[in-house]
Amino acid sequence: MILLRKCLVAVLGGALLIAGVAMLVLPGPAVVVIPAALAILALEFLWARRWLAWLRERYKTTSSKEPASCPPFSTDKP
Repeated sequence: MILLRKCLVAVLGGALLIAGVAMLVLPGPAVVVIPAALAILALEFLWARRWLAWLRERYKTTSSKEPASCPPFSTDKP
């Protein structure tokens, strides 16, 4: 039963991960599919837990930065 679960997680998560990587160049929500695939794989595999933790940390650091501001638009004509 444990082996069956591990195989099922590997097949499902691996297929989603491959689809997510393909969506990086093809149209599709790769930003959503890749973390979902890693979350499924993290149920059984330590390497996927590490990648998912790295991805979460990366998201926290990039989302906490202030967005770049544009210089104010000037309507003055010389």
